[in-house]
Amino acid sequence: MADSRLFPNLDTYRQTSPATPAYNCIAWAAEDSRRFWWPHPQRIYHWPDSVRREEKIERFIEAFQTLGYEPCGNGTYEGGWQRVVIYVASDGTPTHMARQLENGEWTSKLGNDVDIIHHTVEDLEGPLYGTATRYLRRRTPGGNIVSS
Repeated sequence: MADSRLFPNLDTYRQTSPATPAYNCIAWAAEDSRRFWWPHPQRIYHWPDSVRREEKIERFIEAFQTLGYEPCGNGTYEGGWQRVVIYVASDGTPTHMARQLENGEWTSKLGNDVDIIHHTVEDLEGPLYGTATRYLRRRTPGGNIVSS
């Protein structure tokens, strides 16, 4: 469960699933609850074949580009678009991803623990996941596009 020492900004959240090691936060951001996603060099986890297996933010961006995402400037809710955010540690290594929901809130898988809904990307910033750094977006099927 969400430990206040690891998530000092997380005041309120809603648990949306039981704990499971079947998938991780990267998979959850990709809307895949069947596989664990990570660019492990020995190919023990799922990763898009066309993307190098390196723990670099560029590779996470490339992985989500295979799903139709494109880089964007921020996590501000925008009708007709779905966003994800990449969190990084102080050394620049990706640590976590979250996905924005249709109501503007965010959903995250906390390691092997539960899935939660949280209000902002800043809610999960802290010693465990670092800082929300890069945003990506893709058009939602049938969504009405509102200019940014």
